[in-house]
Amino acid sequence: MKTSTSSTHYQINESSHQNLHSYQKAPKFSEIQLHSLIVHELHGKMKTNMMIGAALLAGTLFSCNSAKKPEEKKTKIAVEYPETTKSDQTDDYFGTKVADPYRWLEDDNSEETKKWVSLQNGVTDNYLAQIPFRNKIHDRLEKLWNYEKFSAPFKAGERYFFYKNDGLQNQYVIYTQESLDGEAKVFLDPNTLSEDGTVSLGGLQMSDDGKYAAYQINRSGSDWQEIYVMDIETQETLSDSIKWAKFSGIAWQGNGFYYSRFDEPKEGDELKGANEYQKVYFHTVGTTQAEDKLVFEDKSNPKRGFSASTTEDEKYLILAGWESTSGNTLMIKDVANSNSQFKTAIDNFDNDHNIIGNDGSKLYIMTNLDAPNMRLVVADASNPAPGNWKDVIPHKDNVLQSVSMVGGKFIAKYMVDARSKVEQYAMDGMMEKEIELPTVGSAGGFGGKKDSKEVFYSFTSFTFPSTIYKYDIESGESTIFRQPEVDFNPADYETQQIFYNSKDGTKVPMFITHKKGLAMDGQNPTYLYAYGGFNISLTPGFSVTRLAFMEMGGVLAIPNIRGGGEYGEAWHKAGTKMQKQNVFDDFIAAADYLKSNKYTSTEKLAIAGGSNGGLLVGATITQRPDLCQVAFPAVGVLDMLRYQNFTIGRAWATDYGTAEDSQEMFDYLYKYSPVHNVKAGTAYPATMVTTADHDDRVVPAHSFKFISALQAGHKGENPVLIRIESKAGHGAGKPTSKIIDEWTDIWSFAMFNFGENPFED
Repeated sequence: MKTSTSSTHYQINESSHQNLHSYQKAPKFSEIQLHSLIVHELHGKMKTNMMIGAALLAGTLFSCNSAKKPEEKKTKIAVEYPETTKSDQTDDYFGTKVADPYRWLEDDNSEETKKWVSLQNGVTDNYLAQIPFRNKIHDRLEKLWNYEKFSAPFKAGERYFFYKNDGLQNQYVIYTQESLDGEAKVFLDPNTLSEDGTVSLGGLQMSDDGKYAAYQINRSGSDWQEIYVMDIETQETLSDSIKWAKFSGIAWQGNGFYYSRFDEPKEGDELKGANEYQKVYFHTVGTTQAEDKLVFEDKSNPKRGFSASTTEDEKYLILAGWESTSGNTLMIKDVANSNSQFKTAIDNFDNDHNIIGNDGSKLYIMTNLDAPNMRLVVADASNPAPGNWKDVIPHKDNVLQSVSMVGGKFIAKYMVDARSKVEQYAMDGMMEKEIELPTVGSAGGFGGKKDSKEVFYSFTSFTFPSTIYKYDIESGESTIFRQPEVDFNPADYETQQIFYNSKDGTKVPMFITHKKGLAMDGQNPTYLYAYGGFNISLTPGFSVTRLAFMEMGGVLAIPNIRGGGEYGEAWHKAGTKMQKQNVFDDFIAAADYLKSNKYTSTEKLAIAGGSNGGLLVGATITQRPDLCQVAFPAVGVLDMLRYQNFTIGRAWATDYGTAEDSQEMFDYLYKYSPVHNVKAGTAYPATMVTTADHDDRVVPAHSFKFISALQAGHKGENPVLIRIESKAGHGAGKPTSKIIDEWTDIWSFAMFNFGENPFED
């Protein structure tokens, strides 16, 4: 399929899904998240039109490069919290009165909120500045990060393109070359688009003839995008300029492309107003946005959005309709026939469907209809209803994550206990060979065209930096194309996968990585990270930020808890709505396993998660404040009674339900909503909440209200702080300098509150 992912999915940060802090799933079609700078689909049940870069923990407001002070031994840092005003706001849910004293913090534009942010940042800044080994952690992170990072190459017209970061560049640069061994020249450098690196590339798609490139930029981490067009030959940026695109890809057809946008929001609502009435337009190169042709809208369903894609031969236009993070409609139009109308293949949101390519009128569709682990079917474009589908790659016990139609073959990527397995199939569905992978880990990529003789993919694992391989489709041979050089010895570390029992007896897998020879004395600093939602799977991947922690004697633990997609739709559903408590129970059981098996202790354990994972951490510490010493809820969904009222929050209701659905659903949400379950007089773990001022995915009001409640209710010596980044959003596109500063503060905060000085002899 011709979507923006085909040219951009190899992009961006060095560790997207360790650093995940994960993109809360916006509309279904936007969820191609890619694993590490070099790739593999993280969330992508459905390949679509939007590349979102790696999701990272939010926030760095404070410079780590201030003048260094002499190291000194500190055991406690005094904290005096700002006083946060309480209002008398009360809401009625099915006869239950619910106080919302910090509702005023939802207005991110008010002077009162801005003053509150400044005061909170001042407290956090002062605390972090007093951690004696902070600068040393920063220096080590910077050194580790400073290595060349490449994406796999992709071809448009007669040219190849790839992404590269020299080491510490804030944004990856796009290069072009006439052959794989030809001279590489800069094609587009996003670092030139802003002085501070906060303008990032959100998508890139070349026209099939290799004449034009359309690219999307995001400012300060917001989901809002602007689209521009370049002449590939001259590298001249043309006059074309499109505003207010969001959750959109770019699908070329001839001398123009399809994209999705919302109406311009009211002033002041840009980052918090509900996104409704998404429309699909066609833009012709060389014209103004005002001249763009409206292709599709649905005036009767304001909460419904649409993603456009085209087949490689540009014969068919595909519209996937979405209302939430699960399920999509599917409509098909033969654009080669000027009189054709859209044919409806799927008219409901019960399942997920993605057209991965075509062979003439044959459409190949990945679907979980009657196949909770996904299958590949073929349909005729003239009669595409499910009753006419035929299996090509049938449903199996393992989860089918993606299928590439390339070189006259299907390359199918499966997930087996959260690890990649890749197989090659003939067009009739006959399995030909398994693609041998280097070790236990995660593969991704395999993109190409019908006539490709070779494809590129990446492979990564916890101690295996993302490496690019060239795969010969005919012979089945893989060879290393590009391999990074990182300042560490992978032989010094080991990873094991264990299975532990959750509260209800469910077996849950967990990856544990650490230095070899680790003493099982219960005294190892440990970082327990999970997500548990929206069918997102956490598979092995390399991260220098986490490597820095393991160098300091730390243990990295990543459980594949329910709510994710590691075992298909059944595993996902087991962590949604009225079963959401399973997610928290799985996470708590992971912590208990690590402690009972002497990896760590309560005093040496940090728990972390972002977005939906921020909810996980918030719910965990309000249910079990005694579980851990340190907590990092990042860009979290923390007010479960009002999340649906902002930007695209309503799309998450398929996982959460809403407080308006029923009294039963309200009661369930109210029971675990972190904002509403902070108990006065309780001692909570040392907590650093992180968010950002341009987060229009999970608005910062969630974090503002949660930390206000925590600071008011907490009794004890542990600090409970919030770190609010400026000119940043939910995570994508964050400059390298901010990421390094951010992780400096994360590891400094954790180690200091463990009572550790990692640089002490």
